[in-house]
Amino acid sequence: MKELLEYLARGLVEQPDQVRVKEVQEDGATVLELSVAEDEYGSVIGRGGRTASALRAVVKSAGAKRGRRVFVDIVDDE
Repeated sequence: MKELLEYLARGLVEQPDQVRVKEVQEDGATVLELSVAEDEYGSVIGRGGRTASALRAVVKSAGAKRGRRVFVDIVDDE
């Protein structure tokens, strides 16, 4: 799932080398924390949060297919 999220996020931003995904285990679920360059958050979140929702849906679906609960958090890397 981590690789899938990295791949999708890198396709959305102009600085793909700044994309970072950190995997955290919480309460039996996997949380993927996505961070990008400071001025790229708008590209990842999208208008009205539609792009972020689509990213979450794809990753969650891929996780469900493997019997895992996966969540995506977009975090500020400061």
